[in-house]
Amino acid sequence: MAHLYGNLLNTYGDNGNILMLNYVAKKMGISLDTEIVSIHEPFDPQKYDLVFFGGGQDFEQLIVSQDIQSKKETLTEYIENDGVMLAICGGYQLLGHYYMGAKGEKIDGIGALDHYTLSQDNNRFIGDIKIHNEDFDETYEGFENHNGRTFLGKGERPLGKVVEGYGNNGEDQSEGAIYRNTFCSYFHGPILARNENLAKHLITIAYQKRYGTAIK
Repeated sequence: MAHLYGNLLNTYGDNGNILMLNYVAKKMGISLDTEIVSIHEPFDPQKYDLVFFGGGQDFEQLIVSQDIQSKKETLTEYIENDGVMLAICGGYQLLGHYYMGAKGEKIDGIGALDHYTLSQDNNRFIGDIKIHNEDFDETYEGFENHNGRTFLGKGERPLGKVVEGYGNNGEDQSEGAIYRNTFCSYFHGPILARNENLAKHLITIAYQKRYGTAIK
């Protein structure tokens, strides 16, 4: 597993998703090794079975937004080749076309996914959130805290429909995104600690892609 910019992005303890993936993998009889891929380091799309991409504060995210342009082609190749990824908040935003910064500046993402993110004036979406995922017929619960308003694009579907809370933009009842085997969300906390089934799905998909067989 690659942890993108793991030494820079860890808002609200989102690195706990790494711990949860290791915990669930061990329960499933799978050994999972993790390494950080950070600034000035290449991303090898053939090397990894899983990728985690968290969020960070404005300053760190700006640094990442500049460096990630050098990884645009390889990350897009990984995603288009059905590589498994979990992206949270800032990571989610940077996979899209752009997001609006704290000072109103337009910050480029890599456009691997066809969404974009606007900002709000003097407002944030904060609080407990519950969504229903149709693919797995499961309900996920968590906590959201974001200024961004994200709108999904071509080929994307929501991670879930909002039952309680705001979700992507407070308008269309969508939360997060799924594109191929890339899963995105605004859930902090971390998301996998409260939703173990989602961790199992990520590991199962990655295992089947690597070995071409179901987990025994």
